[in-house]
Amino acid sequence: MIVYFVDFGVTQVVVPVPLQRYLGELIELGWLYYAYMSAIATFCPNSINILAGINGIEVAQSLVISVLLVINDLLYLAPFTPYPHPATDSHLFSLYLLLPFIGVSLALWWHNWYPSKVFVGDTYCYFAGMVFAVVGILGHFSKTLLLLFVPQIFNFLYSAPQLFGLVPNPRHRLPRFNARTGLLEPSVTQWQRPPSRAVALGLDVLHTLHLLRVEKNSNGEIVDSTNFTILNLWLVWFGPLREDILALQILVMQAGVGILGLLVRHKLALWVFREDNRGFGARIV
Repeated sequence: MIVYFVDFGVTQVVVPVPLQRYLGELIELGWLYYAYMSAIATFCPNSINILAGINGIEVAQSLVISVLLVINDLLYLAPFTPYPHPATDSHLFSLYLLLPFIGVSLALWWHNWYPSKVFVGDTYCYFAGMVFAVVGILGHFSKTLLLLFVPQIFNFLYSAPQLFGLVPNPRHRLPRFNARTGLLEPSVTQWQRPPSRAVALGLDVLHTLHLLRVEKNSNGEIVDSTNFTILNLWLVWFGPLREDILALQILVMQAGVGILGLLVRHKLALWVFREDNRGFGARIV
């Protein structure tokens, strides 16, 4: 952020066209923009770290995000856009960090994929997340970066009841391995005492929406509920899966959501902005 302050110092954001008559074309955020960037630098490493727990998932999700970021960077280089584009240097800087990162991550993924021979721990998760934060902030595309982190954002919001103590939070929330079938099943949290009425109502609503699975005793009291992670939720939706199949399906989802995010950024955004920062005109006046 210090480098951003010295080299850029831009703390203005463009207002969507429909709101410009009320707010003007630009809004000056000042120190709030630095608070936002600080939140990005905190969120990216931790979001990789909490979408974890099965072989290969930490490295593979980082590879998917980094490849999509490389694609986004290439869109700002010739022949995809007039050269030299004002953002060319920023996206070249992003490539200088992402390409070596992809190389070392591929080597780690080769040994970390199911059945894993090495484990990444917290170190790689924080390293990977901070690489993304650095290129997003200094490349001046932190909002685009968040579009590629939609699964991680959902996982964080979905995990919030346990992260903030509304629901008991065990030390490990990774899916449970069934030794008899060789498949992963959703792990559960045991309720030592029935939840409060408000929490129980919330859990029942999530269960009805198939966003959770709860078990009740003969008195109708909740005795356990599946842990609040996207990996457990996926198993609730699609049933027990082999570990590598679960990881592969999550990665396909991550890639699909990321590609949609890039389309939103460079195509659908033209419906609310006059042009994107690649210089293409908008569809509205």
